[in-house]
Amino acid sequence: MENKYNFGGLEESLTNLDSAKVVMIPVPYDETSTWGKGADNGPEAILEASANMELYDIETDSEVYKIGIHTADPVLEKSSPEKMVNAVEKASIKFLDQGKFIVGLGGEHSISSGFVRACSRYYNNLSVLQLDAHTDLRPEYEGTPYSHASVMSRISEICPFVQVGIRSMDTIEKPFLRKENLFLAEDIFDNDLWLEKAIGGLSDNVFITIDLDVFDPSIMPSTGTPEPGGLLWYQTIKFLKKVIGEKNVIGFDVVELAPVKTNRAPNFLAAKLIYKLLTYKFVEKNNY
Repeated sequence: MENKYNFGGLEESLTNLDSAKVVMIPVPYDETSTWGKGADNGPEAILEASANMELYDIETDSEVYKIGIHTADPVLEKSSPEKMVNAVEKASIKFLDQGKFIVGLGGEHSISSGFVRACSRYYNNLSVLQLDAHTDLRPEYEGTPYSHASVMSRISEICPFVQVGIRSMDTIEKPFLRKENLFLAEDIFDNDLWLEKAIGGLSDNVFITIDLDVFDPSIMPSTGTPEPGGLLWYQTIKFLKKVIGEKNVIGFDVVELAPVKTNRAPNFLAAKLIYKLLTYKFVEKNNY
């Protein structure tokens, strides 16, 4: 199964795998989510929105798409959560072997451990930055340790992590929290005092996983479990720009978009967020 769209709607010369620096890996998986369904439609919605995006970035006076962005065939393994994670890892390794910068398009959050496992094979001193409304630290949920609610438990077995934007969790997760690396939404929404501390908790090499429910439902209602009190656009990209400026971000994913036909703005937000992160990563900092 091929993608209906490529990221950015780019011409073929800019999507060629051999020359592209970036590879998008769509994972339309939504088998363990427990309330709002639809994250399996997220990758296509992001790709469709990106094809309608202006590719000139005003802030940085740049056009990062010129580095080449290849959109890979989607990972379609759905026979079990564990086999899906293994398939994501395998797909990621294929492109990391070629020196590509990988971007995961979800799909539910369970896909992220596959990306992190793959990256850990290539990068020492790795850590994960999680932007999320939920801690996702249950050892297992509804019979599987590879649930969306357990993704950070699996990632904790690979490397350290920092959590930002959290505002919902279960008591069963409390023993697994690393409070020095936990930044609750209620503590960070109205100040910048936390920025350096959060970045200080990260190692040299960083994989970023962004569950879109980290954003406030006023700008991101299209998620399975929207939580009030989330982050807003400029606060979030300011933080991510700072992270990319101070750390070696080696890949990222954007997950949990559950698109609705009557409101395509959240799809566009997700596409724009991805493009912003690529811009901050690949545009020379002295250009802006």
